Amino acid sequence: MPSPEPIPVHDAGQRATLLKIAARSIAHGLERNRPLEVDPADYPEPLREPRATFVTLELGRRLRGCIGVLEAVRPLVEDVAMHAFAAAFEDPRFAPLRPAEYPDLTLKISVLSPSEPMPFNSEADLLGQIRPGVDGLILRDRGHRGTFLPSVWEQLPDPREFLDHLKLKAGLPPGHWSDSIQILRYTTESFQGPIPASMGRP
Repeated sequence: MPSPEPIPVHDAGQRATLLKIAARSIAHGLERNRPLEVDPADYPEPLREPRATFVTLELGRRLRGCIGVLEAVRPLVEDVAMHAFAAAFEDPRFAPLRPAEYPDLTLKISVLSPSEPMPFNSEADLLGQIRPGVDGLILRDRGHRGTFLPSVWEQLPDPREFLDHLKLKAGLPPGHWSDSIQILRYTTESFQGPIPASMGRP
């Protein structure tokens, strides 16, 4: 079975630029209550291409916010700026980020490949195709939907456990199975870094 289309690997300078955009967008949100506006024309072609991203914030290795999309709808630099702001201030699981927390954030950016449906004839067949540590999965069934990024394999390394928890996230019981269930997979290019020291406090 073909694997998801590989996504372009961004070089160290491009990754640093994206992390800086994320940090600046959060600082902009603390000062002006809205995301940083970026002009894609100011950036090289790989950062202007439409890409789907997730931005994750951590404080002391604890989750502080995570927001993203599964389908590309805007240029990469704009998507990162928007989701960094949303992770800091609009994740319903957390209170809005406070200025005192900003300098200690760790920023994680995941750039997603296009997702592809996985054909299978049973749950066992599906489990045999899943690639631990590589695949992000999207589950859809009967109005339910959920996704896990490949980074979740760090907490759930077993395919059965990974799939059962994905069902729970989608609002389904772990033992759920039906003929209508759909699974799509994707890969990510992920990188992280702290708030740049030169940026200090907003």
